Amino acid sequence: MSAETAIRVVDLSKSYRISHVERTSSIRDSVQLLVTQPGARLRALVRGGKVETIWALKDVSFELEHGHVLGIIGRNGAGKSTLLKILSRITEPTAGYADINGRLASLLEVGTGFHPELTGRDNIFLNGAILGMRRSEIGARYDEIVEFAGVGKFIDTPVKRYSSGMYMRLAFAVAAHLDPDVLLVDEVLSVGDAEFQRKSLGKMREVTGEGRTILFVSHNMAAIRALCDRVILLDAGRVVLDGDPATVVTAYLEDVVESEASGQISAHVPRIGTGEARFTDVTIVDESGRPARHLYLGQPFTVVVTVDVRDPVRNVLYEIGISSVDGTRFTSSFSTDGGAELWSLERGRATVSLDLDLDLVPGRYTLDLGLHRFPDRTIDYVERIFDFEALGVAEAGAETFGYRRGFVRPNGRWRGPEPAATNVALQP
Repeated sequence: MSAETAIRVVDLSKSYRISHVERTSSIRDSVQLLVTQPGARLRALVRGGKVETIWALKDVSFELEHGHVLGIIGRNGAGKSTLLKILSRITEPTAGYADINGRLASLLEVGTGFHPELTGRDNIFLNGAILGMRRSEIGARYDEIVEFAGVGKFIDTPVKRYSSGMYMRLAFAVAAHLDPDVLLVDEVLSVGDAEFQRKSLGKMREVTGEGRTILFVSHNMAAIRALCDRVILLDAGRVVLDGDPATVVTAYLEDVVESEASGQISAHVPRIGTGEARFTDVTIVDESGRPARHLYLGQPFTVVVTVDVRDPVRNVLYEIGISSVDGTRFTSSFSTDGGAELWSLERGRATVSLDLDLDLVPGRYTLDLGLHRFPDRTIDYVERIFDFEALGVAEAGAETFGYRRGFVRPNGRWRGPEPAATNVALQP
């Protein structure tokens, strides 16, 4: 492993053994089986029934040099978090090995790295000590960490009383500011608001500019493309593609994102959130209520989304975003826009609709859907879930869209040309 190499992974594999024990419906059935087939029943109990081996990772190999940002993408269950846990020394691999050259900080799921009984202040110094930093070094960055996380009023409160958003803001601030050589970041920024996500991405760009290394797992393809200079696509625990962000992200989106004509959302699409409710259907309809996949220039349309609610949820807001097909978000609408009230969802199925009057530049677009519980928890979030096309011609008449720059055509009013108030001599 050369001095320029930050991470080296060689034939890394991780398997789990899952036992399937035969179950009986009642105590009477258990006793009957024990009496009629004592040998077989005892052997099943001792052996734990049928054992199945699941490979979360299989023969994964790659190297990452210092100062680079590597994105890891793939479906849910592809092995992304397992890889980060092995690199963080939380989980032992079944086969293969991984070497880290330098001081490592990892930011995985909520709850990793902090002691819940300690205050935010104590956890800052504890994490710095774990990274091998002296107390004076941590103290020099203490104010910057607290300001970045925005938890100054609660810094002396045990972190077990923090909301998930406060917890992760502080955890990220600590991990990013205490000078790790290698930073591992899982899909944890989803619990923060848009402003904090912007700050976090900016901080990750800053630390890479200082020569440090980031391995970044995310379902946010726009963030992956903006931040990473290389991306690995995992599928069923194996590396299926390793290359530049544009190529790998495009292949991923084409392969895993399904949008049926009926508007049903596949259970296999990547999601983040608590799962208390899940998006099941989405469609676009025109003013007559007919499904529409092609929108004429200036045509109003309505987005209709349906969620299945597993448990009653209070203080919720919906998010509908329109993005380019590579995941770059350019406009969003929230159900709380204009000072509207938060909603409540009861157990069962709920449908909401959003009327939009938007002149889109001709091209292909996609919908992103979010359901959030105020103030900082995501219930369900899916990206690039419904593709549609904006046409460059009006439905009636000869109006067409000329130049294709930007994303939307503003409804502006031009005036002039008029003589200038002061004539200025033109240069020959």
